[in-house]
Amino acid sequence: MNIQTPPDKLTAKDFATDQEVRWCPGCGDYAILKAVQVSLANMGAKPENTVFVSGIGCSSRFPYYMATYGFHTIHGRAPAVATGVKLANPELDVWLVTGDGDALSIGGNHLYHILRRNVDVNILLFNNEIYGLTKGQYSPTSRIGQKSPSSPTGSVDSPVNPCQFALGSNARFVARGIDIQAKELGELFGRAKGHVGASFIEIIQNCIVYNDGAFSDFAEKAVAAESQVHVKHGQPIVWGKAKDKGLRLNTKTLSLEAAIIGQNGVTIDDILVHDEKNRVLATLLSGLRPPDFPEVLGVIYCDPAPSYELQVKAQDDAARAKGPADLDKLMRAGKTWVVN
Repeated sequence: MNIQTPPDKLTAKDFATDQEVRWCPGCGDYAILKAVQVSLANMGAKPENTVFVSGIGCSSRFPYYMATYGFHTIHGRAPAVATGVKLANPELDVWLVTGDGDALSIGGNHLYHILRRNVDVNILLFNNEIYGLTKGQYSPTSRIGQKSPSSPTGSVDSPVNPCQFALGSNARFVARGIDIQAKELGELFGRAKGHVGASFIEIIQNCIVYNDGAFSDFAEKAVAAESQVHVKHGQPIVWGKAKDKGLRLNTKTLSLEAAIIGQNGVTIDDILVHDEKNRVLATLLSGLRPPDFPEVLGVIYCDPAPSYELQVKAQDDAARAKGPADLDKLMRAGKTWVVN
């Protein structure tokens, strides 16, 4: 009698390659890489069924460090390649790793289409508000006044908000995390993998060389409690060491405002409860920034819809069910004309 034993549970090491990880010492990408490897092991992901696709940039070295299938593609075109991979084999778990420059500059058009089509791909956008690989030029997410080799007197470009871009592209899953918050990132990765359709996660990532401390006003541990809010579906949107700060809706201006519970008659009943299916609320939340508001982290929006590749497959199956087509008859069908 044959006795079957289950395979050993994979660990983070099973998702790591033998390649030397080559990012600058202290780069936030190291933390993200570790969080992804740990999360995939915890999810029970299969390396042979997992694909990482990237474009160009520091973040796009990711496939070399994952013991899975991978494609290091061309600048901005990772969404197109990832779409092709998913259409060719819908059973694969496809992850797309990109940066703020790769995704929102040359790749903005491609990112828009993979989101609006709702292709079942998990998109991780590392946002350090700078071009790191090409030595510190300002990027589409750099703030006004950002000084860099390409803007020595300060950028005058209005920055892109990645989460609002995703929402505007009709993304059905939008979330935000921070590179050093491994536990929270793991939860986001798990939610993304379980979501059918395009999932978009903006990961705030510190570039220690060219834009160090860009997020210190809310990302540092010393200020995190008072400057971050981790939203949870069905729970009041509160933050602070004493959980005494909250968001409420100003019905006159249809805008959000910060309030202190227990002051000026404000009670917990006045505080907004997070509804991740509410796109209007998600748009308002994703636009809040310190110091007037906390940085909003967690799953900001999640409202699943049929995924693109499954709909394409259904069309293909329906066409095949009709049987072989007569190409000659098809070419002569409908309105035709003869060229003498």
